[in-house]
Amino acid sequence: MFIGRKEYLDDLESLWRKRTSSIVACRGRRRIGKSTLFREFARRTADVYMEFEGLAPDDEHEVTNQDQLNEFAGTLARLTNSPIQTFVNWRDAFFWLDRAIDDNRKTVILLDEISWMGGCDPNFPAVLRNAWESYFHRHEKLILIVCGSVSAWIRDNILGNTGFTGRFSRDYVLTELTLAECAEFWRPTASELNAREIFDVLSVTGGVPRYLEEVDPGLSAEANIRRMCFNKEGVLFKDFDAIFHSMFGRDVAMRRKILEVLADGPMNGDGIAGRLGIDRNGVLSDRLKELSEGGFIDADSGLNPETGKEARISRYRLRDNYTRFYLKYIEPRKAMIRRGSYRFVSLSSLPDWNTVMGLQFENLIVNNAMEVVRFLGIGNSTVESAAPYRNVRKSRNGKDRGCQIDLLVQTPRTAYVVEVKRCSEIGPEVEKEVLERMKRLPLRKGMSKRPALVCDGLVAPSVEASGFFSAIVQGRRLLGI
Repeated sequence: MFIGRKEYLDDLESLWRKRTSSIVACRGRRRIGKSTLFREFARRTADVYMEFEGLAPDDEHEVTNQDQLNEFAGTLARLTNSPIQTFVNWRDAFFWLDRAIDDNRKTVILLDEISWMGGCDPNFPAVLRNAWESYFHRHEKLILIVCGSVSAWIRDNILGNTGFTGRFSRDYVLTELTLAECAEFWRPTASELNAREIFDVLSVTGGVPRYLEEVDPGLSAEANIRRMCFNKEGVLFKDFDAIFHSMFGRDVAMRRKILEVLADGPMNGDGIAGRLGIDRNGVLSDRLKELSEGGFIDADSGLNPETGKEARISRYRLRDNYTRFYLKYIEPRKAMIRRGSYRFVSLSSLPDWNTVMGLQFENLIVNNAMEVVRFLGIGNSTVESAAPYRNVRKSRNGKDRGCQIDLLVQTPRTAYVVEVKRCSEIGPEVEKEVLERMKRLPLRKGMSKRPALVCDGLVAPSVEASGFFSAIVQGRRLLGI
């Protein structure tokens, strides 16, 4: 079963209408479904599909360039049903790959985890560029895809290589599935479930297809989370170290520390440097950029509501729900889980469970901000910004006049103050909380403020009847069930 990604499939299919070959780049965190997307595209539209994957880094044995060449040679032999050759360099490897392309058949070639494949040879980008110009570009029915989870390597060595300037037909950055697409994993019974059953699983996994494939729709959210997270064989118990080391190799200490800091809450660059006990320098900036491109964090800047201009200081947020849950709730209990001694009656009985899941739900909704926008009654107005907002401000007598908003959506004339709630019952007190935030929100002249509520829980009839919120968006609507 293949779920979602329709816009990508349609866009890729349009490349066949060209009269020339195409080269496509694709980046995104591991498990996000990059390879699966291209396999499905080839299955639907191509005559020939050839997939080559680089060998992953190994902590015990160094993977050499010759190892990568041997892996490529073995795959080529298997795909073409021919004897295995020995390639001494990538020029030979690409020459023989070119010989295997049939000009009469639509062919998709995927070079997957290309940073592993070419990372041991500094000449790899130049050789690939020359192979494209000399060989591959001549095949009118060819789509060549370079793909990987180490976005920074692709950016610096392929997309940023002057030899490839203007060559790429597409550059995709694959993100999580939408909430409605995620709900498809619970079909055909999704509409019969309490939305919290789905949201609790998504709050832990995010919209990562590989993790959602492990969900048993016949089990409760509690049973699925228990099986995947609090079992030493569970996919989410084991996966963090695997994906993190495979993406960043052995030099992971600083990147991991950044994630651990952000697991406690959003923070600007100076705050992160202070928590790490280092100076704010280029190394930290590079690491933040790598984590952002890898899909782990977001730089939530948005527009400054006072000026209508881009905020000068970005606050970094740990956007990956699985990573945040792992660092906050699985890793501190890892030794007990591994021993099989971690026991609990129910998830709700765990320490701070509802608080943790409330924050996970909020993060999930912020990640899907543009889906929320469709339900705010904005109409045809242009959305200029949709991001969390925080303003630290003191009055003259020292009282806190700061403002923190879960999601601030701005159009040219209106600021929508969106409150995100996960709780069993949502009563009139939520109106007071949001009204106070609105009073503290500084806006430029001519702007209106409108409150909105996105929730997973029962909204009190008095709240619905009061008319305070311009929109009340129940989670079920976002899931499309």
